Amino acid sequence: MMGFPLMGPIDDAYHRRAWPPGTRVEELKLSEQTRSVSHENALRDRRWVLIDASERPLGRVATRAASVLRGKHRPDFTPHQDAGDFVIIINAGKVRLTGDKLEGKVYSRHTGYPGGVRTTTAARLMETRPERLLEAAVRGMLPKNRLGRRLFTKLKIYRGADHPHAAQQPQQVEL
Repeated sequence: MMGFPLMGPIDDAYHRRAWPPGTRVEELKLSEQTRSVSHENALRDRRWVLIDASERPLGRVATRAASVLRGKHRPDFTPHQDAGDFVIIINAGKVRLTGDKLEGKVYSRHTGYPGGVRTTTAARLMETRPERLLEAAVRGMLPKNRLGRRLFTKLKIYRGADHPHAAQQPQQVEL
C-alpha cells in the first residue's frame, strides 16, 4: 500500500527502506505539527534590541528592524500575532542614503485640508527630522493593518547615541 508518512500506514518496501531499522515513525496530527505560540508566551519572551544606524544604508537598517519587530527571527514566528521584540535605533542622523536619493527621493504628507499635500526631499528630512526617514522606511515594511500599527509602537528611534531605555538592557544586533 502506497502512502505518505502522514497520511496512513507505511507498508511498501520503498518507504520502509527510508527509515533506519528500529526507528519508530509516529504519524502526527496536523494540529501537533503546526503549533503557534500563545499570546501570553509571546508577551513573556519579548526582548529589547539595539540597532546602531551610523554609516549603515537606510534600507538595511529598516529591513532588520522590521524583521525583528515582526518576530521573524524567532523559531516560533506566527504571522498573525505580535510576537516580535522591541527595537531601539540609535544614530538615526548618521544613516546613509546611496546614489542620488538625498535629492531625488521625495516624501509627501497631507495636512488634512483641501490641497494640503506637502512634499519634502530626503536631504531636508535628514537636516530637520532624520527619525522620520527611518520611521517611513520601517512602516512601509510592516503589515498594513492593525497588527502593523501595533508593531510600529514598539519601534523607538533616536537621532543620537543616547536613549532612555538602559533599564531594559537592550542587546546589540549586528546588520
